[in-house]
Amino acid sequence: MDEAANGVNLTVAIAIATGIVAQAVAQHLRIPGIVLLLLAGVVLGPDVLDVVHPDALGEGLTSLVGFAVAVILFEGGMNLSVPRIRRSNTPIQRLITVGALVTAVGATLAAWLIMEWSLTVSALFGTLVIVTGPTVVTPLLKRLRVERGVATILEAEGVLIDPIGAIIAVAALEIGLHPSVGSVAWGVPDVAFRLGVGGLVGGLGGLVVSRVLTRRGLVPEELTNVFTLSLVLVLYYVSDHLMPESGIAAVTVAGIAVRYLGTPVERELLEFKEQLTVLLIGMLFVLLAADVRIADVQALGWRGLGVAAVLALVVRPLGVAVSTLGTDLSWQQRAFLAWIAPRGIVAAAVASLFSVQLQRNGIAGGSELRAMVFLVIGLTVTSAGLTGGLVARALGLRRPSNQGWVVLGAHALGRKLARALLAGGEEVLLIDVNPENARAAEAEGIRVIHGNAMRETVLARAELDTRLGAIGITRNEEVNFLFVQKVRQVARLKRLYASLADVSSGVTPDMVHHEHAHILFGGPADVERWAARIDHGTARLLRCRYAGTQAVASASAEEARLDGKALPLVFKRNGISAPVGDHVTFRRRDEVMLVIDDNFEDQVRAGLEALGFVPSERTFSDDDGVDPVTAEIEAPEATP
Repeated sequence: MDEAANGVNLTVAIAIATGIVAQAVAQHLRIPGIVLLLLAGVVLGPDVLDVVHPDALGEGLTSLVGFAVAVILFEGGMNLSVPRIRRSNTPIQRLITVGALVTAVGATLAAWLIMEWSLTVSALFGTLVIVTGPTVVTPLLKRLRVERGVATILEAEGVLIDPIGAIIAVAALEIGLHPSVGSVAWGVPDVAFRLGVGGLVGGLGGLVVSRVLTRRGLVPEELTNVFTLSLVLVLYYVSDHLMPESGIAAVTVAGIAVRYLGTPVERELLEFKEQLTVLLIGMLFVLLAADVRIADVQALGWRGLGVAAVLALVVRPLGVAVSTLGTDLSWQQRAFLAWIAPRGIVAAAVASLFSVQLQRNGIAGGSELRAMVFLVIGLTVTSAGLTGGLVARALGLRRPSNQGWVVLGAHALGRKLARALLAGGEEVLLIDVNPENARAAEAEGIRVIHGNAMRETVLARAELDTRLGAIGITRNEEVNFLFVQKVRQVARLKRLYASLADVSSGVTPDMVHHEHAHILFGGPADVERWAARIDHGTARLLRCRYAGTQAVASASAEEARLDGKALPLVFKRNGISAPVGDHVTFRRRDEVMLVIDDNFEDQVRAGLEALGFVPSERTFSDDDGVDPVTAEIEAPEATP
């Protein structure tokens, strides 16, 4: 192997390793990973340590960029929730259309007037900074814990604006390289045509991927990830072959289609793509940052900082104001949208491409253009990362802590528990690895994550750090026990519940209590049998209120189980609902929701009456679909 090949291999290897290390360190320091990636690229590049040499890759760098962008945007599309986008449809549509136009025009004028660049280079800069980028926005929002509505808008804008902005930028480059009345007139139809071709190819490709993976056994399970990856790359390059620069739209639409249509291996795909995306983002930012000369950035001087300031403080707020006019967003939400607009990998990649193309065509300003884009990336990411949390807190947009429950297990019994908590006014998020259970939960309007709850990436999506507590209610008591252990380690939640089997396979109550957790339902239960009863329509929810008796003013959760004929799920005390654990003793005026076996309904009602339960006033929500305990239970009046 010759010295040149060794240099290329070493450059790529160092870039990959540095990218991963930088992102790991950034997570420990709780700062945006892109900040350390840019810094690492500059330090390792020719201007400082001279270890990483991007120019040694030649045309290979362009191929690497294309490969990485395809995977990154496919993964971004798969992470979009179509139902959540629909709820914020209007501001998202406007931000990627009207907002993009405002950004392009405003940034062009800023570069033209402040930097005194030619109109061609200024217009190219304006189109380049249209994009924001999911690779930066999504991790930032996870760390900031912003309210879900605003986060959805920013995430969707980041994913959808990337292909639109990149195609507009390429169309602008072609106009700049070959200026004519015809090329200008063809500009808008050209952009629409490229997006249309990419959308069509991506939609068909996503349909094919989803259908092939849905047919069990057609693709061996161990090959599903690499099979999907290969098809994504084919979609990207086939679309680009049919219509240049349309591939970026194709892979984005394909990701959205696969997420919307669903596959049995969606969880594995997301996890694989997330890991691959982390790898590629780190490598690309290091390589692209190393390719930027420090002298070019310094030469921008105060004018460059002025352009970045105008972009962040004038152009972005103006674009958001126009895009959200007439919507139901509050001024606080609009202000946060205006503050957060970090640029990401697509802007960096396309800027590097433009620099090369301008130099090849003898047009001055390519190096300055790339340096300006990287300056904007660095400043916007640093600003969003360092001030985003403060701004969100000042505007009252941080998600409150101690809100809602995470429930592992979306089978019929898990869904009943979730509905009981929802009826009591609590937020609930289900997690289940079974796609059928996940789809059933979605059909009932319950939020659900399809994934393996033992993986920290899935727990991060569940936003554990904002939750009140967690519940393990799978059919496997060992999984429930491991889940509460994991949650306690990751998020240090104090309200933990695990269901145990009535015939234990090794997990004892003492083990659960040692983890500072409680046994769900007040004692061991056959989860599988109860779930089957609910599926078959032979079990249902009942609501009642504990009034006590003249002799007894309280009743334990174990007593309310009536020797396994009922399962107490949730109780409500002083307006607050919580799961029933083995530590619970019901007090007067407690509202209780139970699952009962219809085969023993008369015995259950009689048993509840004997314990001191009476018909409940309806304190749970009216749309919970729960059958109230009727007046057939006539308990004696309790002593006040």
